[in-house]
Amino acid sequence: MISPQSQTTQPVVPHSNNSRVAVLLTGYGEVQSYRALSVYNQVATKYIASQFVPIPEWLYPLASWFLALQDLYNFGVKHHHFMSPENEIFEKQRLGIEKELQHQWGNQVQVFKGFYFCQPFVQEVVADIIEQGFENLLIYPMLVVDSAFTGKIAVEQVNEVIAATASVNEPQYYPFKAIRYISAFATEPAYIDLLVRQTKETLNQLFAGRFIESQIGIILTVHGGPEKAQGLLTGVIDGQALYDRVQAQLQHQYPLVSIGWVNHDTPFIKWSQPNLKQAAKSLITAGAQVIVFKPLGWVTDNYETILDVEDAIASLQRQYATVTYTKLGCVNDDPDFLKIAAEWANPDIETMLSVPQEQEHIKTRRLDFD
Repeated sequence: MISPQSQTTQPVVPHSNNSRVAVLLTGYGEVQSYRALSVYNQVATKYIASQFVPIPEWLYPLASWFLALQDLYNFGVKHHHFMSPENEIFEKQRLGIEKELQHQWGNQVQVFKGFYFCQPFVQEVVADIIEQGFENLLIYPMLVVDSAFTGKIAVEQVNEVIAATASVNEPQYYPFKAIRYISAFATEPAYIDLLVRQTKETLNQLFAGRFIESQIGIILTVHGGPEKAQGLLTGVIDGQALYDRVQAQLQHQYPLVSIGWVNHDTPFIKWSQPNLKQAAKSLITAGAQVIVFKPLGWVTDNYETILDVEDAIASLQRQYATVTYTKLGCVNDDPDFLKIAAEWANPDIETMLSVPQEQEHIKTRRLDFD
């Protein structure tokens, strides 16, 4: 596997063969109908919660129903029928990355999207890619950190489809000539520099002449993780590495910077600290008159980057009413981000299109997944 760190920014000349690459962007996804909350939570329980909390399979439906009730209250009542923008932004990211890649490779490359927990499900999209006759698959989790709880879900779900397509008589006969994987980009310089530039530009626009830099507290938010997860990596290592690099570039100008872990309260589970409110209180105690929340560990705004931060701000305002609070957005469909995200895919695409064409390709039937 070629690391994203070996990316090239030079124009790539398309190969003359007829091989094609399907680039599969994957992510969690968020439901667009409250009626789908139970299904969403059942799949999430299978692929995430069960990794660090022993849950018998028969309990999945009951657990998903209970979680759906919590979500229904949180989104529908507490937050006035909130609907996440994540899926819409994800589609803009897909279109933008495809435009960049096709500028280099033409129609030999097509970008698809699939979600882990809601439609279009990864399994359904992979089955469609197989039916369309793509010889190569590039799995591209559009997630900053990489762990058994994030990008590896994409690999697991792709492997489920491959196993299902295998012939009973020829179990080693596969639908793709090559499958490659783009790993985490938490330490990629291009992403880090983009976050720093966006943050500085926004702070200058909002607060120049109103507050001095030492009065501006910056909380860089990353998804938290349980301290113990049955030996599985939770992404906290990548998250901390990302924070360290961004903080190092900001702190000379803005000395009050803290990580803020976005955690999900779970009974009997200890999560990474400090959480959003703990981080803010620490900076306020140090003299911050402004608290700015900037997401690092997501490239797409979602209920965590929006609602979790808004809830933290509402709680802080009751205790520190004179402090100014600001919530910034993710990189989303920023053209600069889409360009560098496409560049990360170029080395793997070039490698797969360089594979000799004499390798036999398997045609499989379309599979339906519930």
